[in-house]
Amino acid sequence: MRNLILTFAMLFSVALMAQQDNKPTFEKEGDMIKATYFHDNGQIAQTGYILNEKPHGEWIAFNAEGEKTAVAQYEEGKKVGKWFMWADDKLTEIDYEQNKIVNVVNWDKTKTLVTK
Repeated sequence: MRNLILTFAMLFSVALMAQQDNKPTFEKEGDMIKATYFHDNGQIAQTGYILNEKPHGEWIAFNAEGEKTAVAQYEEGKKVGKWFMWADDKLTEIDYEQNKIVNVVNWDKTKTLVTK
């Protein structure tokens, strides 16, 4: 009975530790805060910076397997520049100006991106 209780206690503490690892982390870096969010399996879901309580700079998103799914740019909470989103065999490139979409290009494996 004592071994059963000890085993249950160990399993419970491991489960608690795993849950704690999924909490977002926030680290101060100069004037900004680096934020990292996690999937339930512990993989990073997204990471980026916060300035004045708003997303700022580059944000990167990952799926639960750790593969990059998006790269985005913010300027004090506003969407700017080129955003890239990957899904299956397609890449979507979105251009933002002043928080509005100005252009969208969809790429797939049949289009040549770079030639030598």
